[in-house]
Amino acid sequence: MRKLMITMALLLPVAALADAPSRLITVTGAGQIAAAPDMATISLGVTSEGATSSEAMKENSAQVHMILESLAQAGIEPRDIQTNSLNLSPRWSQTKTGSNDRQIVGFVARNGVQVRVRALGDLSDVLGAAVDTGANQLNGLQFGLSDPKAHTDDARRAAVSDARDKAELYAQAAGVSLGSVVTITENGGYAPQPRMMEAAMMARDAVPVAEGEVTVNVTVTMVFEITD
Repeated sequence: MRKLMITMALLLPVAALADAPSRLITVTGAGQIAAAPDMATISLGVTSEGATSSEAMKENSAQVHMILESLAQAGIEPRDIQTNSLNLSPRWSQTKTGSNDRQIVGFVARNGVQVRVRALGDLSDVLGAAVDTGANQLNGLQFGLSDPKAHTDDARRAAVSDARDKAELYAQAAGVSLGSVVTITENGGYAPQPRMMEAAMMARDAVPVAEGEVTVNVTVTMVFEITD
C-alpha cells in the first residue's frame, strides 16, 4: 500500500504537466509613438569662488536667490523648482611635478537647480532669465509629456500588434497554426532622452531651442500556443 501511494504521488505532477501547452512560439514586439512635447525640465546651476568657504557660499547663495526670483517672475511655480545638488570644495594651489606642497588657496561652491517648465512657449524666456541673473551652468534640457498615458497605451497596442504579426509569420513559415495567447509581458515604457547643452551655449543669443518630438517606446514579449 505504501509503495502504491508513493507511485501515485509521483505520477500526479506528471499528469499535471501533460495538460500544459508544450509547443509554443515566443516573440517580442515593439511599438513607438512620436508626440510633440508639452513640457521641459532644465538642469542649471551656479558655480562661485571665494577666498574662504563662507565667502564662496555667500556669493553662490546670492546668485541662486536672484535666479529663483527671476524664475518666479517668469511664472514658474515653487513646486516646479527643486535644488538637486549642493557642493563646497577647496581649490588647491598648483605645484611642480613630484611636489606634495599643496595649499588651499580658495573655495568653490556649486548649487544645482532643476526647473520644470510647463508652458513651452516660455522656455526661451526662462532660460534667458536664468542666464541673465547668474546661472553659469546648464547641465541638461529634457523635453517630455506631462501626461504620457494616452501615447503609452497607443504604443502598447502597436507593440502587441507587432508581436502578433511576427508570431503569425513564424507559424506560417513553420507550417503550423497559431493558437491562443499564453502570456504577455511588458518590457519597457515611456523614457524621453535629455538633450545636453554645452557651456558655450550659455550666451543669451544662443538660448532659443528646438522642441522637436519625443517618442514613447514600449516592447512586449508574447507567448502563443501552437496548434495543428
